[in-house]
Amino acid sequence: MLPATKKFNVKLSGSGSSSLVFVHGYGCDQNMWRFVAPSFADTHCVVSYDLAGMGGSDSRAYDLDRYATLEAHADDLGAILRELNMTGAIVIGHSVGATIACLAALRYGERIKALGLVAPSPSFINDGDYIGGFDRRDIEQLLDMMEQNFFDWAQHVTPLIAGQDPGGKTSGELVRSFCRNDPTISRHFARVTFLADHREDIARVEHPALVLQCSNDALAPRGVGAWMARHMKGGELREIEATGHCPHLTEPAQTTTEINKFIARLN
Repeated sequence: MLPATKKFNVKLSGSGSSSLVFVHGYGCDQNMWRFVAPSFADTHCVVSYDLAGMGGSDSRAYDLDRYATLEAHADDLGAILRELNMTGAIVIGHSVGATIACLAALRYGERIKALGLVAPSPSFINDGDYIGGFDRRDIEQLLDMMEQNFFDWAQHVTPLIAGQDPGGKTSGELVRSFCRNDPTISRHFARVTFLADHREDIARVEHPALVLQCSNDALAPRGVGAWMARHMKGGELREIEATGHCPHLTEPAQTTTEINKFIARLN
């Protein structure tokens, strides 16, 4: 059996007594943090990895039954922390990676000190007063489109995620990233990601948590960040001027600054 550090293509850089672990979002890989993570290498041990079935992870380890919930991804993160013998780590997660970070904090709280949640969403589906961004019917239609033609779906949805027209730099990068992954795994992970509702789990997280909200995000509207900060015992909301769902790609300087400020407040 492969160790977790090999299975999930773990990369280590930097030095320091504290650790920062970066968790990417749906359809992406650790390379999406390339404009942010290196900024911390002078003061921290920086850890990045690829979620199961994504990037350079061992796709043979992606079991459809096991990964039917995001908790399995949280267990993977816990296994990485355990193999690296890390305690007191600050976990920085983007989008569904933020939810995975929160679930890991609930399960492996002794190994995690704090959370940086970039464009997070505990649920993408509107429910009463909670505005997640989409009606369930809209999500189901997007997922049906993915089933029919994954590559057309990627072309359609990435401008929405990036907050750019289809010719935008980040839109193009997301299309290429989505299309590099195994379509069967991508379809499965999409359903797990976009149909999940982890609001009750998020509300149980007590770790200090930066909730970094984009000012104009179609996938995670402004009310989502406010909801999370209000319901998390240690949550604090910071909003940056950014269009789209990927500020670590489109606004890396602002993203890095807010994470740095959060770390300084922790210390």
